[in-house]
Amino acid sequence: MGALSVSASAVLLDLAHTTPGTASFYRCVLALPALAVLAGAEHRREGAPPRRRYGLAFAAGVLFAGDMLLWTQAIGEVGAGLSTVLVNVQVALVPLLAWAVDREPVPARFLGWLPLLLLGVVLTGGVLDQRVSVGTDPRWGTVHAVLAAVCYSGFLYLLRRGGHRGQVRQTYTVVIAAAAVVSLLAGLAWYGFDIAPGLRVLGWLLAVAVCSQVVGWLLVATASPKLASHVGAVLLLLTPVGAVVLSAVVLGERPTPLQLAGCGLILISAYFTTARRPPAANGRGGGGRATRRPGGYRSEDAHAAPRRPGRRTDAGG
Repeated sequence: MGALSVSASAVLLDLAHTTPGTASFYRCVLALPALAVLAGAEHRREGAPPRRRYGLAFAAGVLFAGDMLLWTQAIGEVGAGLSTVLVNVQVALVPLLAWAVDREPVPARFLGWLPLLLLGVVLTGGVLDQRVSVGTDPRWGTVHAVLAAVCYSGFLYLLRRGGHRGQVRQTYTVVIAAAAVVSLLAGLAWYGFDIAPGLRVLGWLLAVAVCSQVVGWLLVATASPKLASHVGAVLLLLTPVGAVVLSAVVLGERPTPLQLAGCGLILISAYFTTARRPPAANGRGGGGRATRRPGGYRSEDAHAAPRRPGRRTDAGG
């Protein structure tokens, strides 16, 4: 649900038709009132998170702003298709980050399906279709899209890591506030910023704020700490699939057969990569329970021998 809500932002930004700095700033700042209300309710219920987590949230916000600005810039330079493909290499980078930093294992099944997932993204982006334009400056567009992919992967990793100990709404609000500040500064310096873009533009950006910042990314921030890193990265590939469908419905764009094949390949690969059978217990299905680890959750036989008292089972707390 979070990934599909985020997918609406591509269509809404196309309808807004404004500069990267203006779009990135207002889609964040317009979401802050609703997020502040949600964060305040959480603060009264759960208390404030430790100060060090605010630093993690600020870093995630800086990376999120970099992703928004660089990707929006790359769309015009290298084309929407290739920019989408390059930024979605996060499906490989996020699990690698979790493996390198948190020593979270990468399943062999994910590695086996990864080439098909990436092929699905390539086809969905329309890179192999000659009718898709390549943009105004492919060289710089590629650079900007690759940098956007790095920022996007870092943002997803920190967003997931910061939610392991709860109080997600408060730290996520800091993420969006930091992204708004960085977007404003970068827009004034490089990417263009309009302080009064008009009611029509603000209306579309308000829709982006609601669909993407308030609903989509908040759902991702809440759910991704409960999943293994590769599962969350794969499910976020539903974003380009949803963008293709919404573009056809709202903008009247017609996806090519190759794009439809890419959407199907992503959906099939995502299912077989993330779906798993319940663990067997004494020859019977079910009977498992979830035990939290730093990298997400694993299944554990409910009939296994109990551990000795005092021994920690969740190294990440």
